[in-house]
Amino acid sequence: MDEELERIRRKKLEEMKKMANEPNADYPDSPVKLTDGTVGDVVARYPLVIVDCWAEWCGPCRMIAPVIEELAKEMKGKVVFAKLNVDENMQTSSKYGIMAIPTMLVFKNGELIDQMVGAYPKTTLTNKIQKYL
Repeated sequence: MDEELERIRRKKLEEMKKMANEPNADYPDSPVKLTDGTVGDVVARYPLVIVDCWAEWCGPCRMIAPVIEELAKEMKGKVVFAKLNVDENMQTSSKYGIMAIPTMLVFKNGELIDQMVGAYPKTTLTNKIQKYL
């Protein structure tokens, strides 16, 4: 019995060491799908969250989607990217006054600090996000 407990303790200790060495393990490497019910939890959980407000019918939104996917991978551990379908989540869209899409909402430490409206090229978007890091 003591040997079994010791084995479990060692295994748990190794897992904890691994997590300590990988502080970004909790960060997603692809955009998180948000809803009216989850947006508050996600923006409160991570220090910097970029929410892409989009709709299925929006051409510029579809153009910027692959850029958001790439940046989510490249900036994992620094920024969490999320997607909010404005047609399906009107409460959040109304709360933040989304009048045009795509709109990126920038949350730092749970607070909305900026909005970026339009489909930016990857380099421009990256430069804009860098100032929040």
